[in-house]
Amino acid sequence: MPFQSTYFLFLITLFIFAIMQTTSAIAMMRPASFGFNNETAADNYFQNKNLASFNIREAAILEFDQMVSLLKSSGIRVLLLQDDNATIKPDAIFLNNWFCCMDHSVSIFPMYASNRRIEKNKNHIDAIKSFTHINHIQDWSDKENKDQFLEGTGSMIIDHVNRIIYACLSQRTNKDLLHLFAEKNKYKVIAFTAKDKNGNAIYHTNVMMCLGPQFAVTCLEAIEDEVEKKRVIQSLEDTSHECIPISQDQVLQFAGNMLALHNTDKEPLLVMSSTAYKALHKGQVEKLEKYAALITPHIPNIEQAGGGSVRCMMAELFF
Repeated sequence: MPFQSTYFLFLITLFIFAIMQTTSAIAMMRPASFGFNNETAADNYFQNKNLASFNIREAAILEFDQMVSLLKSSGIRVLLLQDDNATIKPDAIFLNNWFCCMDHSVSIFPMYASNRRIEKNKNHIDAIKSFTHINHIQDWSDKENKDQFLEGTGSMIIDHVNRIIYACLSQRTNKDLLHLFAEKNKYKVIAFTAKDKNGNAIYHTNVMMCLGPQFAVTCLEAIEDEVEKKRVIQSLEDTSHECIPISQDQVLQFAGNMLALHNTDKEPLLVMSSTAYKALHKGQVEKLEKYAALITPHIPNIEQAGGGSVRCMMAELFF
């Protein structure tokens, strides 16, 4: 086969894998009562306790609306859901923790904080089903009665192409439930434990790891166990992902909380906050720009009070 034909097939293969790993459609939840959540602050060390008594609802809504506009103008389809005022849900904006779409099903997950469980609203689920035309639901919420939690794509970084789930174990990511979910959906698990620079357990995998079609942003120094670290590195190498390491200090600036997408023109995008972007050094930015155009919403109030960044605000819709 001529070189040109072989190279063309190679590019087509990369394109197909990229489309399988990313999507151009997401769901986002416009908040009604955003604020500091005391229940989640026990293990979310990204939350700024100085904001516990400060009402930043209006600032959060402004940041949210600006982010939605930026994503839409970049060619991302956004299913915009609206939180209601019936109950106070300070973390409703982080909807990726209670559901995800994969393999023509919508999975609903058990949540660690009791005041977050009410986020799983039937009207929102119906809207997701209507948008995606997916009717099959896996509801794991009954595991809350057994104190087993698995918080969606906060807990799990999912390699859809190679059918691998990377997960940092914590009280929000139960090992047994993780393996049960993976087995049911025919995924392999790469599990590990990780700590931040102060020795605290990292509560969600997506604050220290982002997986794109051909790259992985990962805080390897957070994984203390050398066997676990080598297993993560080997898995990324075996699946042809360039590992782009970030530091513990960069994790604290939400540099691990990114999401790879593609727009309606099939162009690859990488969404990170302006906080995360400013934390990266030139070499890291150049590596990322080889793979995608960078989109950098400005959401400092949401980050500081909520302890989550842009990835937590976007739930991918695969359908």
